[in-house]
Amino acid sequence: MFHWRPTDSAKRLAKEWKEMLLADDNVWDQAGFNDLLHKKLGPPVDDESGLVYAYDGTIKLGLLPASIFCSGHTYFIQAMYQQLRLKPYAVHTTFQIGSEGKRHRLREAMVFYDPPEYYDSPGGFLTFKPSIPKSLLLDGEHNLQTHFSLVNYQMKQIRTALAIASILNRTLVMPPVWCRLDKLWFPHSGIIAGSMTRQPFICPLDHVFEVHTMLKALPVEEYGPGINIREYSFFDNPSTPAQVKDSWLDVQLCQEGSEKCQSNITNTTRSLKFPKHNNEETLTTLLSPLKDVKVIQFSSMQDAFLGFSDKASEEKFRKRVKRYVGIWCCVGGHDPGHIYYDMYWDEKPDWKPLPPQTPEDDHPY
Repeated sequence: MFHWRPTDSAKRLAKEWKEMLLADDNVWDQAGFNDLLHKKLGPPVDDESGLVYAYDGTIKLGLLPASIFCSGHTYFIQAMYQQLRLKPYAVHTTFQIGSEGKRHRLREAMVFYDPPEYYDSPGGFLTFKPSIPKSLLLDGEHNLQTHFSLVNYQMKQIRTALAIASILNRTLVMPPVWCRLDKLWFPHSGIIAGSMTRQPFICPLDHVFEVHTMLKALPVEEYGPGINIREYSFFDNPSTPAQVKDSWLDVQLCQEGSEKCQSNITNTTRSLKFPKHNNEETLTTLLSPLKDVKVIQFSSMQDAFLGFSDKASEEKFRKRVKRYVGIWCCVGGHDPGHIYYDMYWDEKPDWKPLPPQTPEDDHPY
């Protein structure tokens, strides 16, 4: 973001920049602008303002503070404005590749406009209370092993939630995802040195998941029915209407066969006791009739679902969600340096967070 004062010097700079770009299509606009500013850089305007003379010696150049004129990193990762208790003036979705991921970050921050129908899905919503042991968040060093242990623990719960959302044809409101390491495009030790990134931190969904794939209309005959998602801040958004927030059912998981585990809805508490270890038929029988309830919230996703009874449905679901996860980047001294997240890591007792060891390993799907 630029703020230009309409001086004669600034107009000359703008004119020369425009002519440079028109004359050569190979000139990158940002690099060209920097070259012009550095034709003459310095001396300082004074000892206090932080301004310097630039361009032809008459332009006064200063930097807008990154705490309120936010890059994608100072806003979404470092949360610098929150730590300094400032109100941002602007945010730029840098440090992210892909339009879908950028939009999702803005939605998570509740600074993106969506039409009213976005906030009232016809099939209703599914959400759950994520459970994360404190040890996974805080114990030990922040390294590859502890980062993947934390993310994998959450991923398994999200996988279950995606399956139940698919069965009930509901839109899944994703939980906040916690990370211990940043994701960048170059080797690093976990965070950018000198940044205000706290560890652990709530990371954007695109740090772990391929948001563009989750939102893509994959062929149903090959991947099974699509699963709509919403951002973790969805119910906090003022745009979410009261008729959605007020139509709520809490599903409390309980031990099957116990006296207190009764599958009936209590109108006064808007809650439902629900046994663990459910199959597809049980979920469909007990929850599909509740189509008028806008939001169903599970108390937990651990042991909530045993799996699809139909092998074809199971295979299609697995094929779909395997493509939902992305990579962590990057390990130094190894080519390639990225490490794939694995939606079914728990089925591989010897799974470790390692980059691909062969070219064939670099294409897991």
